[in-house]
Amino acid sequence: MFPIRDHNPAERTPYVTYTLIALNVFIFLVTLLTAQDERALSMLYYDYGMIPARLTNGEGQLGILTAMFIHAGFWHLGGNMLFLWIFGDNMEDQMGHVPFLVFYLVSGVAASMAHYALAPGSPVPLVGASGAIAGVMGGYLLLFPKARVDIFLFLIIYIRIFPIPSWIMLALWFAMQIFYGVGTGTEGGVAYWAHAGGFVAGLLLTLPLWLKRGGRQFWNRTEGHPDHPDARYPMIESRFPKVTRNKI
Repeated sequence: MFPIRDHNPAERTPYVTYTLIALNVFIFLVTLLTAQDERALSMLYYDYGMIPARLTNGEGQLGILTAMFIHAGFWHLGGNMLFLWIFGDNMEDQMGHVPFLVFYLVSGVAASMAHYALAPGSPVPLVGASGAIAGVMGGYLLLFPKARVDIFLFLIIYIRIFPIPSWIMLALWFAMQIFYGVGTGTEGGVAYWAHAGGFVAGLLLTLPLWLKRGGRQFWNRTEGHPDHPDARYPMIESRFPKVTRNKI
């Protein structure tokens, strides 16, 4: 079960969001062409990833920024870019192009620092845009808690797309980061605490904008929904086939 789109169309073209997606894809493709063996890939992560142990030793500071543009595989890249595409356009629409770019980068840095705080001696590189995108999701939760997000559910031969309020999806996602972060710490292959840190940072960075819009009055005025008509999509559903039985 994962989100595929929201019903919250942006009112202006999200140039920064599109550029970030294109840049991440471009860098990933370049990585595929230039780092074709384990040694080259390890050097790439060492030079451009965020390695806590290097920061502790006073080096590798550039990796705090460059790490959020490096991805470890197609699924890693695809999942991150899907979330950025769903939630980034609306945050850019609300903040403006340049402020959104700064917000994105600061959220990514905050995510890296959250990871570093819990594992300052770790030699394992941190890569990926997940922390920055988690910040986008945290801000989205504050501004559009009841925007509808379409969830894709696939259970063997049962396929369905259905909408839920964004706060449910985002709150569950955040809770999962905390749950798995507590369970695995910083030893697993996923930086759960970086995700959680980026999410909290994005929410806090969006707080001034939310207060400027009226805070609770903004929520009351829009009832947590976007202040424009929802986008409409056809719902797709596949049900288990019905088998008729003869009565004896």
